[in-house]
Amino acid sequence: MIAGFVGGIVALLLGFLIYGLALESFFAENVGSATGVMKEEGDFSWPAMVLGHIAYGMLFAVVYGRWASITTFATGAKAGAVLGFLVGSAVNLIYYGSSNIMNLTSALADIVVMTVTGAIVGGVVAIVLDRLKKQK
Repeated sequence: MIAGFVGGIVALLLGFLIYGLALESFFAENVGSATGVMKEEGDFSWPAMVLGHIAYGMLFAVVYGRWASITTFATGAKAGAVLGFLVGSAVNLIYYGSSNIMNLTSALADIVVMTVTGAIVGGVVAIVLDRLKKQK
């Protein structure tokens, strides 16, 4: 539970840094034809954003802690990259194929971003799981 929470907070912070700062203009320039889809930051539902990111962190914690016994940063990052790529591919390609929210450029870029963030979140979750295991 703690590892998933920490992973979720890391995902939220990475999302802010990557989507909110570093690539904000890139994604704004690569939207689909739908208008008024993205909320302004002041209109975000922060409880939903936090809970969604914690759920993402929990995905890693459940897979690593219950099924895969992943407890090193390197292995967590590798598995996290795979999870990030798969989740990113599923979400972005389905959205691209079924809506006008994004163009193909932003869908593919988001897959790369989710792969990288998945690797970082995965590594952090693995480290936390390892430390919690050693405390027992």
